[in-house]
Amino acid sequence: MAFSNEQKDLDYQRIERVLIWIDANWRDQPNVETLAAVAGLSVSHFHRLFKRFAGITPKAMIEFLTANSARRRLMASASVLEAALDSGLSGPSRLHDLMVKVDAATPGQIQRSGQGMQIDFGIISSPFGPCLLGLTERGLCAFEFLVANTQAEGARALAARWPQAELRPDDSRAATVLGQILAALRSPGPRPPLDIHGTNFQLRVWDALLRIPPGRMTSYGELARTLGMPRAARAVGSAVGANPLPLLIPCHRVLRQSGAFGNYSGGAWRKRAILLWEHGQTAAAD
Repeated sequence: MAFSNEQKDLDYQRIERVLIWIDANWRDQPNVETLAAVAGLSVSHFHRLFKRFAGITPKAMIEFLTANSARRRLMASASVLEAALDSGLSGPSRLHDLMVKVDAATPGQIQRSGQGMQIDFGIISSPFGPCLLGLTERGLCAFEFLVANTQAEGARALAARWPQAELRPDDSRAATVLGQILAALRSPGPRPPLDIHGTNFQLRVWDALLRIPPGRMTSYGELARTLGMPRAARAVGSAVGANPLPLLIPCHRVLRQSGAFGNYSGGAWRKRAILLWEHGQTAAAD
């Protein structure tokens, strides 16, 4: 069954409302009837909606979202991340295929605020609400979640960063790239090429984020340690926060040392929804 973009966005809003409610009430282990009432749906409708979104049952979601569950997964992922980062890039291992090719914009283009650049952009409904994708001839240069879900809003967002660039609507190209991003969240595999700019330190941190396996989580401190900079957790956190392409470069997989979910450019609740969706997708694949 096909769903309209408006319906997809409404469904995400209901999921987010349920997540906010669960955060305050998970200790009571609410049943599906209670969650359905929060969503404003019948039990059968809510169960179908949730399974379609997360790939797991509402009961499994309660377990996932508890603080103990978050900490257990955090600790379990540390050794996986360390092994991935220690393996290097030169060998024939599968990790080599997870690397992203980064073609940064030239300094001249940055100084000229995008003059001479053409950016195709599209506003696409994702499982996590409407999002903007901006694409140059080199690859993805912009990704952010939107509120109004309009072409005008997307154009304003891009113009704020590249006021001299030529902007051209292209929903079809954006939809194709979003599909590639979602596929990479489900399982390791090729990602779309990127066209981003960052310092060498930022690129190193973003590269480390790309090698956290789907469905896993780590902390800022652990990320700093595996990069060989155990005292640089704050600097690593700043680089994570400067990530220009959330969702594709998976900064949502980084939690605070306590296991708390922390902030996210698309909103803290969207971060929880993404982790929940990713958990369900990877659990279904096991």
